[in-house]
Amino acid sequence: MLQDIRDNAQGTIAKVIIVVLIISLSIWGMDAIVGGFSGEPEVATVNGEDITEREFLRVVQMESQRRLGQMDVPDPSLLDENQIRREVLDGLIQERVLTQDAATQGLELSDADIDRLITQMPQFQVNGQFNRDQFVAVVRNSFGMGVGEFRDALRKQVVVNQIRTGISQSGFVAKSGAEQLMALQGQTRDFRTLTMSVDEVSAQVQVTDEDVAEYYEANQALFTRPETVTAEYITLSMAAVADPESVSAEAVNQRYEERAAEMANEERHTAHILIEDGDDAEQTIAEVQQKLADGEDFAELAKTYSADIASAQMGGDVGFVGRGMFDEAYEEAMFALSVDEVSGPVRSSFGTHFIKLLDVRKSDVPSLAEMEELIRSELALEQAGEAYSKARSELADSAYSADNLAGPAQELGLEVREKDGVTREGGMPPFDHAGLVRQLYSEDVLEEGYNTELIDVGDNVSVVARVKAHVPAAQLPLEEVAAEIHAALLQQKTRELLAVRADEVIEALESGSTLAELDSVSGSWESHADQGRNDVSAAPAVISKVFALPRPESGQPVYGRADIADGVVIIALDTVSGNVEDIDTAELIQLSRFMASLQGQQEYAAYQQYLRDVAEVERP
Repeated sequence: MLQDIRDNAQGTIAKVIIVVLIISLSIWGMDAIVGGFSGEPEVATVNGEDITEREFLRVVQMESQRRLGQMDVPDPSLLDENQIRREVLDGLIQERVLTQDAATQGLELSDADIDRLITQMPQFQVNGQFNRDQFVAVVRNSFGMGVGEFRDALRKQVVVNQIRTGISQSGFVAKSGAEQLMALQGQTRDFRTLTMSVDEVSAQVQVTDEDVAEYYEANQALFTRPETVTAEYITLSMAAVADPESVSAEAVNQRYEERAAEMANEERHTAHILIEDGDDAEQTIAEVQQKLADGEDFAELAKTYSADIASAQMGGDVGFVGRGMFDEAYEEAMFALSVDEVSGPVRSSFGTHFIKLLDVRKSDVPSLAEMEELIRSELALEQAGEAYSKARSELADSAYSADNLAGPAQELGLEVREKDGVTREGGMPPFDHAGLVRQLYSEDVLEEGYNTELIDVGDNVSVVARVKAHVPAAQLPLEEVAAEIHAALLQQKTRELLAVRADEVIEALESGSTLAELDSVSGSWESHADQGRNDVSAAPAVISKVFALPRPESGQPVYGRADIADGVVIIALDTVSGNVEDIDTAELIQLSRFMASLQGQQEYAAYQQYLRDVAEVERP
């Protein structure tokens, strides 16, 4: 090997390398060479301070793992990597701005301060004491950092929190403001409503073809056919690789016996006489036992002697039950009896029982012939795990290197299927899976013609797809949407006319007229007394409008209107109730603290935004 190195050092390759070095040195100097090997790539620079690519990628990985951990079934294909990278970079820039601000204000922690914080953190303790091995393990495994990196991150976070806490706790709200808000929250209003239906004006509204054409021309962006693709795809499932014929007859028989035992559920119908423990229990037991031996009726004895009040009135009848429902001693005795047989005294945790078996019923078990196909399929699926994993790897490798799906499908004996009309929002299964659709519309697949990666779209179901045809978004012709536009304009004009009518009624009422004097009104007022903001006696839009109206003065109502699904509601606000004197002091204090905290958070958010706005940020 050494001789080869010596020989190559005299050859053409070595000469080319030397020429490149000479050119680099002559143009850019020594720093171009040294810096090229020693510098660390950056993803952004904040006020002259670099955010390194290594730091950025580490946080991206941590954020990806965090989001996967929040999924019920972790699926990496559902992660939007571009979005994660954008959000992480924005977060790192904001963090750097804040730490620089903390340094400018002279806020810092000594190594001793950091040590004290770390040793007090519960996650680094064992049996209440700081444990260095625990500390190192948690930092590496949970945070993905080295010890030094963690100490630096903690130092930055603590000083930033000092500023945040100082600003957030500086929020202040005047007592009068809190009182006013609380009074508004507890306020009630008396009002009347009059509903005007769209049916009252619909016959007077007309929409012409010219109206439709004019609307179409002015709103063409609303009438486009969405972008779609026709996708070819292969589905690989556990069922596809399962082979029922490979399941042995012995395995089928064993599973059938297990199933038959489970399905052959036997239930027994019993009655009992319960004698509770007590001073005279033995005497009562002997008395009942003798009467049973003398042939007296079990049901009548249960009514007389049984301490189980619920069943005693029914002759001790406790109905049909299977195993595992009663006390073990009761169950053993029950399953040992024949129909109409009565047991001797049976001790349980409840007392002493005399048990009579009234009936027995058993579930019918299907024959082996009836269940064989189902059992074979189940066993084949259970045994197909390894084969599925192997087939999945083969399909992933084959589809990655293939320029179509026919070859990979043929290799694994699968079918290439087709689905058209798949939009960027997805479609019918399997294209209801966001990760698969995202890949289908990626540049590599949509424009370059590659296959997607193999995506797990369900439990033991994987799909690889490609774009067969791409249909860009297109303008829909007027004739296809004319009916839709006509209906929309009809509704719009009807509501506009109804609003005009409602405003005319309100104007007349404000002028002193009554409903009875208005020919255009056929309805009557509906009264709502002492209604709060959370009242449900009227539509939410009505309540919202009621509490937006000004307080009536001089006993004159204030009028307004609210749109509802099938018409318009005219509102007459009569009175407003609620005084500051009625406010609970403890609730006022709690509300004041909440409002102050909210004000402090808003001030800190504004402070953060200010620092971000004045920062000099460069992104390569």
